[in-house]
Amino acid sequence: MDRNAGQKRAAGAFLYPPVEPFDQRMLDVGDGHRIYVEQSGHPQGRPVVVCHGGPGGGCSPAMRRFFDPAHYRVILFDQRGCGLSRPHASVTRNTSWDLVADMEKIRLALGLRSWIVFGGSWGATLSLLYAETHPERVDALVLRGVFLAMQSELDWFYGGGAGQFFPDLWERFTRPIPEDERGDLIAAYHKRLFSGDYAEEARFGRHWAMWENALASVDYDGFPGEAPADYARAFARLENHYFTHGAFLEEDGQILRDRGRIEQIPAMIVQGRMDMICPPVSAWRLAQGWNRAELRMVPAAGHALSEPGIASALVAAMDRMRG
Repeated sequence: MDRNAGQKRAAGAFLYPPVEPFDQRMLDVGDGHRIYVEQSGHPQGRPVVVCHGGPGGGCSPAMRRFFDPAHYRVILFDQRGCGLSRPHASVTRNTSWDLVADMEKIRLALGLRSWIVFGGSWGATLSLLYAETHPERVDALVLRGVFLAMQSELDWFYGGGAGQFFPDLWERFTRPIPEDERGDLIAAYHKRLFSGDYAEEARFGRHWAMWENALASVDYDGFPGEAPADYARAFARLENHYFTHGAFLEEDGQILRDRGRIEQIPAMIVQGRMDMICPPVSAWRLAQGWNRAELRMVPAAGHALSEPGIASALVAAMDRMRG
């Protein structure tokens, strides 16, 4: 055994090299939306669909790096309003259930019976909602940085909990909002992100994105800089839209309520113990009593997919599933 293997994995040395897509398409899913879908890896490989975060984040080539391209058929897609999907930044007919339906349309368009579902943060939320709606179509779940779309999680991040650890960044996030509106920052930002003035929407989008991006890594050290205007505006509008509507769930805690529908599905849950965006209690609650779920708490790791400990755990999970 390589005595340095642990150090290499911690440094992300075992991530697979990026591969180019062998198929890219725009899929018309109705409601005026066209979804960007790409496939990479092995055309006859075991299919795995990747749900990106946000809502609003979009997929990226780096997301292909967690899968052995000789074994997996990797399917990435940009959710409604995100990335290369069109119309950009649109919240019209854009709900959790629209996204679940879009995933089914992608599966059918690609002729797949079932697939592994892989997602982190909001992507974990969407993965769980899809699995609870279509459990017979999910071979396994691989989740990272669990977000259950509960009010307590939103209160933590937008109500001052995380701000206790990052008071300088919290002050930057709240400063643009008048004091009499700071009791509900999601509502205050909503008013400005949907003002109809592009410049104002982009400016407040950057404030919104900065607050989240700065807290993603446990190694945060200084102001992260501003995201491009178009990206920040789309990201912030979509996140805010979903959070304003409680992720369009029937009730708070719906994912935990319906977990019995997926307890026969094997799951790997990777969670940074120092995650400031999605605190570990959500992953722990999700895993409790789920006999086929394995929870891996990664020490000294935050929320970001790129953190070495998180990346290594995800690569290891996908390698185990190769058989």
